[in-house]
Amino acid sequence: MSMTDPLGDMLTRIRNGGMAHKSFVTAPASNLRANVLEVLKREGYIRNYERIQVREGVQEFKIELKYYENKPVIKEIERVSTPGRRVYSKVKDLPKFYNGLGIYVLSTPSGVMSDYEARQANLGGEVLCKVF
Repeated sequence: MSMTDPLGDMLTRIRNGGMAHKSFVTAPASNLRANVLEVLKREGYIRNYERIQVREGVQEFKIELKYYENKPVIKEIERVSTPGRRVYSKVKDLPKFYNGLGIYVLSTPSGVMSDYEARQANLGGEVLCKVF
């Protein structure tokens, strides 16, 4: 069975793992997921992630979740652009999420980055997800 939204699946695994107070979750590996995880790590929403070889030709990410005072750091993580409805935004039209406390993760021509980095680089693109 093929998956229609692999990025949405990973975000749901992170959300469910945080609500269940898991120390880590696993998700199938891909380059887009690696780029999104790198942004989440850079912005301080996850502790770390690593690519693990499950068997020949199959890799997974082991994503270490982050907690503060026994509560998950990621309070809200939601897919914005879906396979059936793509959402694009110009840099000047990027809204602030929770008055700048949350972030949007964008796929730009220069790679996957947070909305802050996209504003600094003056780049728009596809809005992948929002995190708070």
